[in-house]
Amino acid sequence: MNRILIVEDDPSLGRGLVIALTDAETAPTLAASCADARRLLAEQAFDLCIFDVGLPDGSGLDLLTELRQVSVTPVLLLTANDLETDIVTGFTLGADDYITKPFSLAVLRVRVAAQLRRAKSGAPVCRVGEYEFDFDRLTFAHGGKPIALSQTEQKLLKLLVENRGRTLPRDTLIDRIWTDGAAYVDENALSVTVRRLRSKLGDDAPIKTVYGVGYTWAVEA
Repeated sequence: MNRILIVEDDPSLGRGLVIALTDAETAPTLAASCADARRLLAEQAFDLCIFDVGLPDGSGLDLLTELRQVSVTPVLLLTANDLETDIVTGFTLGADDYITKPFSLAVLRVRVAAQLRRAKSGAPVCRVGEYEFDFDRLTFAHGGKPIALSQTEQKLLKLLVENRGRTLPRDTLIDRIWTDGAAYVDENALSVTVRRLRSKLGDDAPIKTVYGVGYTWAVEA
């Protein structure tokens, strides 16, 4: 069952959204304010959130910012403002899609279905212990706290996690990470990148050095 949280303060529109999105596989829950939404998000997990940007006690952008601190749940924004700056702000904060009012319920259903399919595929998101890595959206977290990684650190992490349980030779990592056509890469660059990644991920990170060979993410699942 797909669980959708709809945050919309207009009672008529809210009821219409619930009716339009309810089917045998989808169960929407309606909230009319930021406060109601925060309570529901604390009580249960949702597969998709739809946030109206303008709410009586705040903004859907505030809810989006808070949610992105702990979750990669897809978020679709409803807004009466189609200014480019507002759209860019939403995407910058981590929104997955947006739709401007007035809108067709048929179009909304298609947008929602697309986000649910993408989320259910699970391909971009990897959860290992308390770590959550989304290599599609480039969001990384440990214990719900976001981690900022450089592009090089992201490449290294992706290689290690996708091959967890296997030892990747240093030469392989260097070749796969530094693909900018550089004629020569100092091997020390890999050691520095590994050290920085370990520091950012924390003591729980199972990045192990296999001396004389390379590195491994030392878990099997």
